[in-house]
Amino acid sequence: MAIKHLSTDSVEPPKVPGSLRFYSMRFCPYAQRIQLVLNAKGMPHDTVFIDLTNKPKWYLTIFPAGKVPALIYDDKFLSESLLLADFLDEQFPEPPLWNGSPLQKILDKLVIESFAKVGTAFYKLMMTTEKIEETHFDELVASLVPIEAELAKRGSIFFGGDKPNMVDYMIWPWFERLDSINPYSQGKFVIPFDDKFPKLAKWKTLMIVDKVVASYYLTPEKHADHFKKRKAGLPAYDI
Repeated sequence: MAIKHLSTDSVEPPKVPGSLRFYSMRFCPYAQRIQLVLNAKGMPHDTVFIDLTNKPKWYLTIFPAGKVPALIYDDKFLSESLLLADFLDEQFPEPPLWNGSPLQKILDKLVIESFAKVGTAFYKLMMTTEKIEETHFDELVASLVPIEAELAKRGSIFFGGDKPNMVDYMIWPWFERLDSINPYSQGKFVIPFDDKFPKLAKWKTLMIVDKVVASYYLTPEKHADHFKKRKAGLPAYDI
């Protein structure tokens, strides 16, 4: 079933008492980060999906930048995915999503920060105005090498150890989208996970069935459909 994203002349839905108001977009990886944290915490929340191409006037009034994700907590408007993830983990400490010492936390945050190269390479590949070139794909594959090496160095199934933690959930949204390259390119480009990234291949298989991830997972075909329509300038949100 399609999810309705509110656009220019819409009216903001009334807030649900006892729930966090969460502003999102169904295909946004940054918003998915916060959805996963909310899922992990079991936090009651009511989600308002925003059409980022035709942003609601009421949303721009309360948040001129018009971005997602965002939350309203204690009548305060909060934004930015990594800041929101930290806030939710501190405000609702069970279950904790950061592992270990302050030192380990900063090391984990550095992994998340370094992962930005993967996201940049992925969107360059998917949203280029020209046809997808081998060099775009090679750049993306190269950006995954240090992520594989980091997981191997940790010697664990997940970045968080024997179960996913904040690192796993903060980088997962892009891995969910990586498999969309195959249907998007009609089979021309496929990330060689099994051959080149065996640790990440196993990690991906386990993440897909993690209950926090599984409840919000979209298929590669669905993500590919979004990218195709978005690139063509067609309605790409209520898919």
